[in-house]
Amino acid sequence: MCGIVGLFLKDPSLESRLGDMLTDMLITMTDRGPDSAGIAIYRDETPGRVKMTVQSDTPDDDFAQLDTELGSSIGKSITMRVIDTHAVLDIPSDSVTTARAALGTIRPNVRVMSYGETLEIYKEVGLPKDVAARFELSKMHGTHGIGHTRMATESAVTTMGAHPFNTGADQCLVHNGSLSNHNALRRKLRREGVHIETMNDTEVGAAYLTWRMQNGATLGEALQSSLDDLDGFFTFVVGTKDGFGVVRDPIACKPAVMAETDQYVAFGSEYRALVNLPGIEQARVWEPEPATVYFWSHNAAPTATEKAA
Repeated sequence: MCGIVGLFLKDPSLESRLGDMLTDMLITMTDRGPDSAGIAIYRDETPGRVKMTVQSDTPDDDFAQLDTELGSSIGKSITMRVIDTHAVLDIPSDSVTTARAALGTIRPNVRVMSYGETLEIYKEVGLPKDVAARFELSKMHGTHGIGHTRMATESAVTTMGAHPFNTGADQCLVHNGSLSNHNALRRKLRREGVHIETMNDTEVGAAYLTWRMQNGATLGEALQSSLDDLDGFFTFVVGTKDGFGVVRDPIACKPAVMAETDQYVAFGSEYRALVNLPGIEQARVWEPEPATVYFWSHNAAPTATEKAA
């Protein structure tokens, strides 16, 4: 099962409503994934700084003086804002690696959810409506975002097993399906220096795209190559700092629908996730084709599609 939603805004006037629209879409997909949920929001760029979103099962203990102690450990100034079980640390861009290592020493129970100049990821175990309420997701603004409701079928229900997964700066992925070659690919990517924390096949899909983009591929090119290198069945929705992409495997057995207007591009596992979006009655609505890459960027042409060879 699992439910995926995504929203890429073309019209800046909608940015104040991004969280509200995504929250409604996410909750609508509850029956596709009631055990955990997560959302990735792209907002408030911090040039020269990185936002590291972290999570703790015991935030009162773990977040007390975390910014002061972590800053002292790496010799840099760090600020922090706490949102329920998550906290967003503001860290100098050149200190991400040292900060992650220091965090493992001074707060071993704190887990890194995401990092990047614009990306923030919030995810937890529980019904999507409860997860959304805990983080006040409906009040968040931003330029684009993706979300996921999970029904765990092959692994435990945990915060770290929830989607989205972040494996590179400002990159994240949600997934519906199952990869059959993820164990071999995980070993290869770790040898290439890509950071992977869990045994979840979705994180491997995210890490694969990160590796491709680290080696010069665009998001569209990375998604294209996934059709050759990833075995199994999958629908991916991917976010980057300025982009949003979708790809389905050649069989495309998992449900998916997209809508586009002059104001936004939206994705849902089912059409009912999109019905409350503004102007949906006039939107171009379609089912993404198998083995076809769709991607949009704020820094390029408004839309692009690329048919697999």
